[in-house]
Amino acid sequence: MSITAAMPTAKKRPRRTRTKRVSHLPAIKLSRLLPSHIDLHDPLKPSVVCADCETWVPITGMQSKTQKLVPHHTGRADVAAAIRCRSSNRLVEWDLTIPEWHKALTDAIKEAASRTATIVLPKAFSPATDQTLRARAQRTPAGRLADWTTVLPGVAATDAHRQVVPAGDAPTQSPTVPLDKLKIGH
Repeated sequence: MSITAAMPTAKKRPRRTRTKRVSHLPAIKLSRLLPSHIDLHDPLKPSVVCADCETWVPITGMQSKTQKLVPHHTGRADVAAAIRCRSSNRLVEWDLTIPEWHKALTDAIKEAASRTATIVLPKAFSPATDQTLRARAQRTPAGRLADWTTVLPGVAATDAHRQVVPAGDAPTQSPTVPLDKLKIGH
């Protein structure tokens, strides 16, 4: 479906909302989220990754009794269609302190750093390998055709030599070989 001027687009997400509505979904527990999906660097402006639409969403009401996700759309602001995410106004349960989050985040960073690949060293080239690679790079279709025409007489001679029946006595116990089926190029 194409977007026209009459269709509403997602709006910029506000930091504070003054609605008393609360989502019917269960509260989000911060301890169950990945540490990399939580941003508590500024405790008065925290944000988390929404579990439904996978976008960063601010948490509102930090100085009030109830903290919840800001009402937000599933798409990017001013680009996508204005479809309200079902996790809008969802309560946030603070079962994780900022030092605990920071420790979990540093542990996750250390674990991820240990999994990263080391620098791949290039394979040392021998002069023969270098010569082969340079020759491949310089080959043209006309050069390949010329190479094939020089090899073609040898291939034809080998095929003719295969069709020759060896001289001498044939084995007596084995069945005869049908010579009419051995012709190549049917």
